[in-house]
Amino acid sequence: MIPTEDASARKREIEEKLKQEQETLAFIRENLEKSDQLTKGMVSILSSFESRLMQLENSIIPVHKQTENLQRLQENVDKTLSCMDHVISYYHVAKDTDKIIREGPTGRLDEYLACIAKIQKAVEYFQDNNPDSPELNLVKARFEKGKESLEAEFRGLLTRYSKPVPPILILDAIGVDEELEVQEEVTLEHLPEAVLQDIIIISGWLVEYGRNQDFMNVYFQIRSNQLDRSIKGLKEHFRKSSASSGILYSPAVQTKRKDTPTKKAPKRPGHDYDLRVKHLNDALSEKHGASAGKDDVLDIEIDSYIHCISAFVKLAQSEYALLSEIIPEHHQKKTFDSLIQEALDNLMLEGDNIVSAARKAILRHDYSAVLTIFPILRHLKQTKPDFDTTLQGTAASTKNKLPTLITSMETTGAKALEEFADSIKNDPDKEYNMPKDGTVHELTSNAILFLQQLLDFQETAGAMLASQETSSSASSYSSEFSRRLLSTYICKVLGNLQLNLLSKSKVYEDQALSAIFLHNNYNYILKSLEKSELIQLVAVTNKKVESSYRELIQQQIQVYQRSWYKVTEHLTDRNMPAFQPGTKLKDKERQAIKDKFKGFNDGLEELCKIQKGWAIPDKEQRDFIRQAQRKVVSEAYKAFLQRYANISFTKNPEKYHKYRPDDVEDMIERLFDTSA
Repeated sequence: MIPTEDASARKREIEEKLKQEQETLAFIRENLEKSDQLTKGMVSILSSFESRLMQLENSIIPVHKQTENLQRLQENVDKTLSCMDHVISYYHVAKDTDKIIREGPTGRLDEYLACIAKIQKAVEYFQDNNPDSPELNLVKARFEKGKESLEAEFRGLLTRYSKPVPPILILDAIGVDEELEVQEEVTLEHLPEAVLQDIIIISGWLVEYGRNQDFMNVYFQIRSNQLDRSIKGLKEHFRKSSASSGILYSPAVQTKRKDTPTKKAPKRPGHDYDLRVKHLNDALSEKHGASAGKDDVLDIEIDSYIHCISAFVKLAQSEYALLSEIIPEHHQKKTFDSLIQEALDNLMLEGDNIVSAARKAILRHDYSAVLTIFPILRHLKQTKPDFDTTLQGTAASTKNKLPTLITSMETTGAKALEEFADSIKNDPDKEYNMPKDGTVHELTSNAILFLQQLLDFQETAGAMLASQETSSSASSYSSEFSRRLLSTYICKVLGNLQLNLLSKSKVYEDQALSAIFLHNNYNYILKSLEKSELIQLVAVTNKKVESSYRELIQQQIQVYQRSWYKVTEHLTDRNMPAFQPGTKLKDKERQAIKDKFKGFNDGLEELCKIQKGWAIPDKEQRDFIRQAQRKVVSEAYKAFLQRYANISFTKNPEKYHKYRPDDVEDMIERLFDTSA
């Protein structure tokens, strides 16, 4: 049973907790009531705000719509004003651009083109909106004036800044100085960069808006003139340089190297320069009475023409590069064709004149003229691939000009070669034209010199001959075919020369002199063949040429040696009895011995006197013939003297025994020597 005190305490505790809970509950109720009041107040406020907001919205929306309308109206007004200003500006274009258009585009091309653009827009506006307006005619006239000014500026810039290319630069560009190990690339600048850009801009505008091609005609006329002047300037420079120094060189390149005695003369573009051309010209022209000065001028003209051909190709390539930046692509080939015509025609005309001069010279039998064609024709053929590439796309008549000239030169050259061969065969046998001493005939030396010259132009000469062949094999001739033709031709010339020399040798009354003449000429031919490549060229079709000439030479030596038989026959004992020493001779026998001595002495003196004035230019052959003859005569004379040494046939032996063997040998040693 719970004690009373504990129960009372427990009761009080419960009552206190209950009281606390009741107080808490009362506090919560009080707060809930306050919260309800606040909620009601907030609801009331929100309801009032919503009501006022709706009233505000109902008031603002009409104002907003009205403002939008006003803004739209403002924008429309602004646009209308802008359009009006734009339209009005077209009416002012003519006045606003008048000063700039009148002053022209010089020095302010961009500003000028901007004015032209304004005028063009005005023209388009009036054409679309008011085609009957007088303003249209005004702006059209102003546009045409502006276009004319641009065309004039295009012409003016080209005229003022287009200059002939200096000859020195051209020579550097075509690379005539092949001594330098590395050729510097030479750029030909025809127009200053700033001027070129202006011309390109004007050209572009004229193409797009000018609606005519007049400026292209202006371009090719001006540049064509400068191209022609550049080539003529080179020709003049070449003549002056050649006349003053005898050697063409480019001063711009000359300063880059040191001159040494071992340096060779500058070369023609594309091949070596051979002084034998001039040597042969001199030799052949002398025969026809031409002066050395004329040959020098001719040689200068050949070099000048060759350099001008190379210069034309280089300048034409440079002109096309310039043209491709200025002229529209679809007009480039036609404009280029027109641009190069004047310079090309002048070069072809000069080439035709060279061919014509060669033909006239051939009619006069001056075959040295063919030498002017060889170097030119070779260079034209070497240049033709570059020529064809440069002229690609031009008219057929333009591209055919060089091949036509080449064909003409080949035909003329082939005719000259054939007529030269015939002239060798038909050279007249005139006594006054024969060497008195039996030396090498002028015909032989000229013919050999001519043939030696062909060595430097083997391919060219072979092509000349092949061009005249009508056989199917000649239609597509090879270098080997040309070489065989040239070999055959040289053999023909040598054959004709041999026949002519045989005929000429009959002019001599003395058969021994005739033999010396033929010997000298045959020996000269053989030595000349051996010293050059002619022997290899002839061997292509005649492998026995060398042995044939040696045989001919030996035959003539034998013929010459027979001339001494009338001397040595007196030294023989033919028809003479055997004499014993101490035997008294009959008068008839003594006279026979005297006649032999006298015959020998007289014959020896006569032959030595005559043959001393003959000539054998080749020292080796001269010594050989002397030695052989000295041996034969000396041995026979010694045997003769020994046979009659102890026989008394005269009281005056010194009268008949005039020469000792050594004296005879000395006399023979002085043969073929006028100075002895």
